[in-house]
Amino acid sequence: MKRIVLTTVLILIISLASFANRILFEGHSNSQFGDYKIEALDNHMSYKDKELDLYRITYEKNGLSVIVALDKEKKCKKYYVLSDKLPIQYECNGVYFGVKLLDNDLLYNGFPITLDDVNKKEYYSQRVLATGITDTLDHLNLIAAYYPGLYKA
Repeated sequence: MKRIVLTTVLILIISLASFANRILFEGHSNSQFGDYKIEALDNHMSYKDKELDLYRITYEKNGLSVIVALDKEKKCKKYYVLSDKLPIQYECNGVYFGVKLLDNDLLYNGFPITLDDVNKKEYYSQRVLATGITDTLDHLNLIAAYYPGLYKA
């Protein structure tokens, strides 16, 4: 039931946000998903008493669209990549940027995922995608380019 409610909320967010989006970047994913667009959404998502910035990444060839919620913490940024098929998290801790499984709060609230759901080889190769200081747009581009590799073939 929680998954249905969260999916409905996610669809509502996508629908409402489609009216006033700004395209931040376009690129190629080097995967079967083809080119991607990253859009900044004007609305926010409430999570843990915070308002998270939202972005949408859409892929040209299969019509996949994912919502990325940005959680800015003191020393870290967390990017929750939310979709019905493969929810995942990317995290920057000031030293490196890479993929992780979702935080427990999201796992138990409608976005269950285990390592069995992802391409393990790609998951482990994405544990560190960048080192040093990078910005939000760099992170979003890395997510857009590498996220399709997490799907099992």
